[in-house]
Amino acid sequence: MSEYQNEHAPIIVAANDFYLIDSDGQRYLDGHSSLWCNLHGHRVPAIDAAIRDQLDRVAHSTLLGLSNAPSIELAAELIARTPADLNKVFYSDCGAAGVEVALKIAFQFYQQRPGRPQTRDKFLYFDGAYHGDTIGTMSIGAISRFKNLYAPLLFPTIWTSAPSASPDHPDVERQQLDYWSGELERLLDLHQGEIAGVIIEPLVQAAAGIKVHASGFLSRVRELTRKFDTLLIADEIAVGFGRTGTLFACEKESVSPDIMILSKGLTGGYLPLAATLVTDEIYDAFLGEPWMGRTFYHGHTYTGNPLACAAALASLRLIDEHDVLGNVQQLNRTLQRELQPLKDHPCVNEIRQLGVMVGIELCDGRNPFAPERRIGHQVTLACRRRGVVLRNIADVIVLMPAPAMSEDLAIELCRVVRDSIGEVFSRATMLGFE
Repeated sequence: MSEYQNEHAPIIVAANDFYLIDSDGQRYLDGHSSLWCNLHGHRVPAIDAAIRDQLDRVAHSTLLGLSNAPSIELAAELIARTPADLNKVFYSDCGAAGVEVALKIAFQFYQQRPGRPQTRDKFLYFDGAYHGDTIGTMSIGAISRFKNLYAPLLFPTIWTSAPSASPDHPDVERQQLDYWSGELERLLDLHQGEIAGVIIEPLVQAAAGIKVHASGFLSRVRELTRKFDTLLIADEIAVGFGRTGTLFACEKESVSPDIMILSKGLTGGYLPLAATLVTDEIYDAFLGEPWMGRTFYHGHTYTGNPLACAAALASLRLIDEHDVLGNVQQLNRTLQRELQPLKDHPCVNEIRQLGVMVGIELCDGRNPFAPERRIGHQVTLACRRRGVVLRNIADVIVLMPAPAMSEDLAIELCRVVRDSIGEVFSRATMLGFE
C-alpha cells in the first residue's frame, strides 16, 4: 500500500475504445485488459445498450425461488458453446466464488452419487496454480506469497507439477510430458477413492507468470481422471473467451471436463459474474424431495444478476459478429513477431506465449534478480510513463491485450514494452547494477 501512496497511482475516471483516462487527462493503452477480463474495449456501444435496455426492465431480482430472463438466455448460450455434456449452469459473482462452488459440488456429488456414495475430501492441483484468494481457493493454490500466511486456515490437498511447453526443445517437452503424466497417475492410484476432483487451468497458468503447459498434457489429465473415477474441474477463468485462440482452452485438446468455471471475460469485462457448469450426471445427484437434504445449499445475493447476464449476452454476440477468435489468431502472430527482438536481450530469460497471453521473464544472466530491486515493477512504471498500463508478476512482464484489440495497437503495446525494458536495463547499467 505504501507504493500506491508513494507512486501516486493513476485514478481512472473515464475510458474509450482500448484506452483508460486518468484524473489528469492522461490516456493509457489498456495492455492487460483491466486484469485479463476486457474483451472488446471500453464503452462498447452494443454492451452499453444491452445494459441500458435491461435497466429499463429490472436491475436485479434474486434467483432464490425465482428466475429472470437474461440468466436463462445466457445459460442456454453457454451450454451451446462450451464442451459437450456441460448442460447445467450455476451462477455466482466472481471467479473465486465460482471455484468454491465447483469444490462444494464435487464434494457433495460423491456423497450423493446414486448407488456409490463416498466421502471424498481431497482435491489435487498443480504447482503454480492460482484459483482465487478465498479460503478454499487458496487451499488449491500453489503460489506461496498468496497463501503461506493463511496456511493454518487451509484444508489438506495434494499437488504435483505439470510439464512446461518447450517449443524449441520438443524432446525435452515430450520427456516432461511422460514423466509428469506418470506422476499424476501414481498419485491418483495412491489416493483412489479419496480425491473428489483434479482442478487445472487448461493450457496456461496465468498467475504463475504465463506458464504454458506441454501440448497434450490436458488430454492426458482427462484420460487419467476418467480412469480413476475422479472429476476433472477446468478453471477457464483467465483462459476462456478467446484468450488462447479458441473460445475455451479445453477445445484445443478436445477435452470435455466434468465441471467448468467461467468468469473474467464472461461479461466482456463489464460486470462481475461467474458461471460453474456441470454435467447432467452431477446435477442429477442433487435431485430429490426437499426433505431428503440433497439440495446444493449455496447462493449469492447477486447470483444471475440480470444486468451482468445482459452484458454477457451482448459480449457473446460481438465475439461472433466481429470474428474475435480470428482476430486473436492474427494478434498471436503479431505479438510473436514484435517481441522477437527481445529474445536476444541478455536480461530476457524466456518469452512464453499462447494466443494473446504473454509472459516475458526477466533475469540476471541465468539467475533471478534480487527481489528488492523490483525490476519487473520498474518496467511497468516505464511503460506507464509511455502511456501503457501493464502489470508484472514479480519479474515477469505480462501482456494481455484484449482479444478484439487492433493489430496497430498491439504493435504499439510491444514497442512500448521493448523500449521500457531497454530503458530500465540501460539505467541499471549506468548505476552499476549490471
